[in-house]
Amino acid sequence: MSEKLTAKTPVELGYRMPAEWEPHDAIWLSWPHDPLTFPDCVEKVEATYVQIIKEIHESEKVNLFIKNQIMKEKVMCMLQEVNVDVSKIAFFMFDYADVWFRDYGPTFIVNKKQELAMVNWIFNCWGEKYDDLLKDKDIPQVINKTLQVPCFKPQIVMEGGSIDVNSKGTLLTTEQCLLNSNRNPNLTQTDIEKYLKEHLDITHFIWLKNGICGDDTDGHIDDLARFVNPTTIVCAYEEDPSNQNFEALKGNYEILKNSTDQDGNQINVIKLPMPNNVSNEYIVPASYTNFYIGNTKVLMPTFNHKNDKIALSILQKLFPNRKVVGIDCTDLVNGYGTIHCISQQQPSTTTKQVTHTSIHKNIS
Repeated sequence: MSEKLTAKTPVELGYRMPAEWEPHDAIWLSWPHDPLTFPDCVEKVEATYVQIIKEIHESEKVNLFIKNQIMKEKVMCMLQEVNVDVSKIAFFMFDYADVWFRDYGPTFIVNKKQELAMVNWIFNCWGEKYDDLLKDKDIPQVINKTLQVPCFKPQIVMEGGSIDVNSKGTLLTTEQCLLNSNRNPNLTQTDIEKYLKEHLDITHFIWLKNGICGDDTDGHIDDLARFVNPTTIVCAYEEDPSNQNFEALKGNYEILKNSTDQDGNQINVIKLPMPNNVSNEYIVPASYTNFYIGNTKVLMPTFNHKNDKIALSILQKLFPNRKVVGIDCTDLVNGYGTIHCISQQQPSTTTKQVTHTSIHKNIS
């Protein structure tokens, strides 16, 4: 089956966006390479990727973009040195620009038969901030040369890091991002909600206000608040009134405390502390909410900060059936994002898994 477009909306065809804690077939990543994104620390960020892949590949396939054969051979050696089973790594060769897969990659959806499809939003580099990264908008089409699943193109600007769902119909987002004039200036809040309802099967919205300082995405939700189950949200919170993030995070917390789910039930809100002063050179958007929920593990960014252990403990209690693993992201965050920003989950379906043979045939 080739890439297929349809006049019907995903919801009309029975599709929905699963929550991140639902079973995955794979995680999608792009290998880091650009010294402009990671000044003087590309090799350290590569080591972070090795750790991420080592932890996550035990329970889900790793679909990894690499730029060329030389990079592939280098990555293979690095992974084999730490005993990663490279048979669980599928390489996609494409001349991509950067690593922020959550935002330029597709949003995967499934129907009641657990068949896979994708939503291909328009990626405009977070409000046309970085023209040199625009070619990453082609990544969803590159992926679908292999997956060959139904593809829906809403023709609106959207990034995966700007939304979070609870699998029951509620979507969490921010006004600063989705209502920003640099995304969809001709669309109202009602218009945007309509697109999300039609493509992700959403019936209820929780709109937070603003993001944290240093976030060049204009307030992505994955640095602010995340669902950890259908009725519970963890929320980044700053206790120090003199801190530059205090007012924004306090305001978001108060909105959540007064929010309900799609059934009118009160949301359970758990505070996560903030790791402040991660970089002495410039402000970076360090946040513990930028974790990835895998099949058996939750990978949480750490920053060599006293609050690392506190945040790990809070998340471990909230994920009793998964191991919460801290990943040192003090170098990765220099690119203005961490684990959730660089990843995208592919939910478990009846769709046949990609193989190395099919990848090299269609992508290389």
